[in-house]
Amino acid sequence: MKYAIIIARILLGLIFFVFGLNGLLHFLPMPPMPPSDASTWSTIMMTHHWMNFVAVIQVVAGLLLLVNRFVPLALSLLAPELVNILLFHILLTGGTGIAPGLVSTLLELFLLFVYRRNFFPLLAMNPEADTATP
Repeated sequence: MKYAIIIARILLGLIFFVFGLNGLLHFLPMPPMPPSDASTWSTIMMTHHWMNFVAVIQVVAGLLLLVNRFVPLALSLLAPELVNILLFHILLTGGTGIAPGLVSTLLELFLLFVYRRNFFPLLAMNPEADTATP
């Protein structure tokens, strides 16, 4: 199990670190998107530099996973990005190109399960009562 955790953490970290850097530096060629709602959405997000912000979050979270520091924070940063990746591919492209998003989501879910104890305080119904001193 120890090796599975390391492999999942490194793989997820590499995916987001490399593709986050690509979002900033554009070193991997991107095929042109056919005219569609997905293309319009992507153009708007890139024109207004929203994707630069997304890329920075990906780089930071990927780096945290790679160096094995603040892993629960990295997983928390990546969760909404993965939701957006999946929704983009499901709703705007009809499922085309969803495989990397699914693989990343499975790695994320596995790591969330492994680090679940770190997230238990987020699910406290009344956190003030839990921290009150008698």
